[in-house]
Amino acid sequence: MTETAHPRTAPLRARAEIDLAALRANVRTLRAHAPTAAVMAVVKSDAYGHGAVPCARAAREAGATWLGTATPEEALALRAAGLPGRIMCWLWTPGGPWAEAIEAGIDVSVSGMWALREAALAAETVGSPARVQLKADTGLGRGGCQPADWPELVAEALGAEARGLITVTGLWSHFACADEPGHPSIQAQLTLFREMVAYAEEQGVRPEVRHIANSPATLTLPESHFDLVRTGIAVYGISPSPELGTPADFGLRPVMTLSASLSLVKHAPAGHGVSYGHHYVTPGETTLGLVPVGYADGIPRHASGTGPVLVGGKWRTVAGRVAMDQFVVDLGGDEPEPGARAVLFGPGDDGEPTAEDWARAAGTIAYEIVTRIGTRVPRVYVNVNEEQDG
Repeated sequence: MTETAHPRTAPLRARAEIDLAALRANVRTLRAHAPTAAVMAVVKSDAYGHGAVPCARAAREAGATWLGTATPEEALALRAAGLPGRIMCWLWTPGGPWAEAIEAGIDVSVSGMWALREAALAAETVGSPARVQLKADTGLGRGGCQPADWPELVAEALGAEARGLITVTGLWSHFACADEPGHPSIQAQLTLFREMVAYAEEQGVRPEVRHIANSPATLTLPESHFDLVRTGIAVYGISPSPELGTPADFGLRPVMTLSASLSLVKHAPAGHGVSYGHHYVTPGETTLGLVPVGYADGIPRHASGTGPVLVGGKWRTVAGRVAMDQFVVDLGGDEPEPGARAVLFGPGDDGEPTAEDWARAAGTIAYEIVTRIGTRVPRVYVNVNEEQDG
């Protein structure tokens, strides 16, 4: 469900307010961190839960010249929505929609021979060359071609290019520990990436872009910027690692504010069990507020008893277990009206918790907190037009 009105104009059970002015400002900040490189805004997983198409458009307005997705289906959906320009996707499985991606002018990532051959075969069928980016495994150990297999992949790619079936548009890799400053793997990966790029170029590859930098590398490793930086979580105003700094330290602003309307406020006596298993028992006579979101909406059950919520200007904590559709907060005798706003996380301007606070409460990372917010929660877009940017 998608809305564009201000969140207070509709009596929504819950809402994820998406501030597109903040997103545009974040993209501009990231461009300033990498002034010699182009910026890719990664909008995979529905823009980390923020809404792929509106966020992609806003990122383009702010100067992101590339968009990135994990799956080809995500990339094709952007094209279907009318988004022009460079789009890259990298998570392919055998039998994927190669022909459709080629026809849509999408850059496809290739990590191994099977993928290169499927892309070339689809290009032959379509009658148009595939835009292919060769991925090197420089140490992450996930996708990408191992150094020992790189010469074979490069040779076959050059052969397919000579036959007019592909154009090698990029050489790229991905860091394992860029969010851990000083980790020895960072320089090791950079060195290997330079070597693998140099080899490919010596053999005749002429890429449009070479790239390895993700959000933390964009913010802290200028030597990794090359021609393009791939910025994901930082676009949405979340620090890629608390150890690196807060969003404010990098000039970023969180884009999502998640809130809900209290559906019930009631008195409860001392010693009253709350929610499944009675893991919370009221220590005294109190008031309880029912927040109508739960783990079906993406509220982590691991934050039972620890998740913070702002109600009536005060921090409250999830009382007992998070259930599928709801959880309870102990209001300590305060009596807000039903419908009062409970803010789970936001930028923190009004004292509300942040996604990082929820990550700590759930023992996870802020990426997961925002990405897991489900489709039952409407995304409500504010500051949609660029002229609204202050």
